[in-house]
Amino acid sequence: MKKLVLLGAGYGNMRILLRLLTKELSDDIEITLVDRTPFHSIKTEFYALASGTIPDSDVRVALPIHDKLKVVEGEIIEIRPDEKCVYLDNGLQISYDDLVIGLGCEDNYHNVPGASENTYSIQTIGKSRVTYEKLLGLGSGATVGIVGAGLSGIELASELRESRPDLKIKLFDRSPRILRDFPERLSNYVKAWFDKHNVDVVANSNITKVEPNILFNHEETISVDAVVWTAGIRPVEPVQNIETEKEKSGRVILNMYHQLPAFSNVYVVGDCAALPYAPSAQVAEEQAEQIVRVLRLVWNEEPLPEKMPEIKLKGFLGSLGKKQGFAYLADRTVTGRIARLLKSGVLWMYKWHNG
Repeated sequence: MKKLVLLGAGYGNMRILLRLLTKELSDDIEITLVDRTPFHSIKTEFYALASGTIPDSDVRVALPIHDKLKVVEGEIIEIRPDEKCVYLDNGLQISYDDLVIGLGCEDNYHNVPGASENTYSIQTIGKSRVTYEKLLGLGSGATVGIVGAGLSGIELASELRESRPDLKIKLFDRSPRILRDFPERLSNYVKAWFDKHNVDVVANSNITKVEPNILFNHEETISVDAVVWTAGIRPVEPVQNIETEKEKSGRVILNMYHQLPAFSNVYVVGDCAALPYAPSAQVAEEQAEQIVRVLRLVWNEEPLPEKMPEIKLKGFLGSLGKKQGFAYLADRTVTGRIARLLKSGVLWMYKWHNG
């Protein structure tokens, strides 16, 4: 019996399960999925959960049920490729023949003093719940600082504005303009939405310190009642601790087959993988498609291709509350209601495909 172990019920491993749990799955393959929760979380919607505009149930998807799938709940504390073993905090040790690491990421605080202790997060469903409780409990006129104006920060700021029009919201952006790596038309549209809805975008910011109820931007001190950190990510600690080559950001360097160079039976999918793309659900799913192909070839003792196809991304979608949005698709910018409907449609299709 060959044991395939999947670490993390994220987008990459959900796609792997979708492709492998079919009638074609060999009887000698056993799959074990390990995650801290008994469900898949739709991470791209955590901003709405934290803002209080959708219920917890809207970001949970049931895991597949299959005779060849075993689900283990637990927190992963160590991965030992040399031992072909994974260690959990509850004392369990899970051995494997093939391993796919899809454990995602955690906030990167960039060594900013006080950031990890004095800010809230939307990196996990549990942390998003805590953030929701904090934001829900703020009094009218309170100030919320959101550090980081990437997609997560933009969506959180806009959704919170619709949820709590009585709050003051400050969105801190290191760049001179929102979404600076994309067409100026897109940036201008998002900035105009924030101006219209009284979200203060602080451009060219540099948060140097966070104290309880105080943000330090350059030399300026800003009073805040809560801070949510969305300023970058890094691999989770068990992945950081694997003795293998990593890039500057801590993501794991892989060969063309998405394997650790020294351990061809260990694959990495999603945010932990060093790829020439920004981490996203779309990248993880495209990676997963290729990993499934490689696994099938390995199991059938067939040669691997000399070259893997390039991962091609379709673009990205973002929301500005429940009625407006923005998109960058096939080098074209789409804004307004149509972009928001596109995002809602993609989310609906994802839930439908994943049961």
